[in-house]
Amino acid sequence: MPLTEEQISQIKEELDNCKRPLYFFHDDADGLCSFLLLYRYKKEGKGIVVKAVPKLDEKFVRKAEEYMPDKIFVVDIAMVEQEFIDGVKVPVVWIDHHAPLERHNIKKFNPRINDKKDSAPATYLCWQVAKQDLWIAAVGCIGDWFFPDFLDSFREKYPGLVAIESKNPGNILFETELGKLAKIFSFVLKGKTNDAEKCFKVLTRIESPYEILRQETSKGRFIYAKFEKINAHYEELLKGALSKEPDDGILLFTYEEDKMSFSGELANELLYRHPKELIIVGREKGDEIRMSIRSPKLLPGILSTSLEGIEGYGGGHEYACGASVKKKDFKMFIDNLKKGYKNL
Repeated sequence: MPLTEEQISQIKEELDNCKRPLYFFHDDADGLCSFLLLYRYKKEGKGIVVKAVPKLDEKFVRKAEEYMPDKIFVVDIAMVEQEFIDGVKVPVVWIDHHAPLERHNIKKFNPRINDKKDSAPATYLCWQVAKQDLWIAAVGCIGDWFFPDFLDSFREKYPGLVAIESKNPGNILFETELGKLAKIFSFVLKGKTNDAEKCFKVLTRIESPYEILRQETSKGRFIYAKFEKINAHYEELLKGALSKEPDDGILLFTYEEDKMSFSGELANELLYRHPKELIIVGREKGDEIRMSIRSPKLLPGILSTSLEGIEGYGGGHEYACGASVKKKDFKMFIDNLKKGYKNL
């Protein structure tokens, strides 16, 4: 059980004993569903999506001050800097599943503190707390390639949304209506922050996945229309990515910054279609290449050595990482990564 009963009670107490909570969450299905579970449990507060790099630093202190919260909840954000914690001057509760960082004056709830191999996403942790909105919990877990223990209950409650018996989260993500929902949740956060905010506010009021998939209500139609518009951009990039052939066990695809960012989604789908390859998807951003990296082999060790002597940074999970390097160092980084990967 990722969170202990004591930890679940502690988070509930934090939620129950505040009147003006502020939620920071990452811009993917896991982050969005984590926020929705807590918000719909509490029925108070405001959400702020953290786009691109999952990091809270001093730049976000002003956003917190503008809302004047009495407590801050951070979900599915890999990096919370000490400057942010010290700057907001209110209690901060951090619910996450990335590699734990040493921070002070913050309440951390992360199963990997005690078990480095625990793979439960932030959505599952928030589901343990809220114990409601089963469909939202299922969307976030599958969107993060995690097969939850409640999926049979989801199948029973929402017939037709998981029409296969596979326990492979990749199969469910790319071959079922539940997987399509995960894609929808991720895609409606794309584009301008104001548009993303409109979408997640609508999602706080949707009661059933069928509202979206069958477009049964005006709220569901609004979300689905946004998804279709964004998905057209994704399909264009996916077509280009699928035209690439793996080279010696590595599939590399890069695209320009004038295109909407889909690096994580592209990397996941390419890994599903090429499960034995190292997948690298990079997007140009200014003088940097920002990457999503997926692999059937352990990544953190070779990622850190590949960054030696290079201006850049990276990190993440065992089989799914992100990295950013200067354009001038990109070729060297890829060469280092290829060399390290072959030696695994």
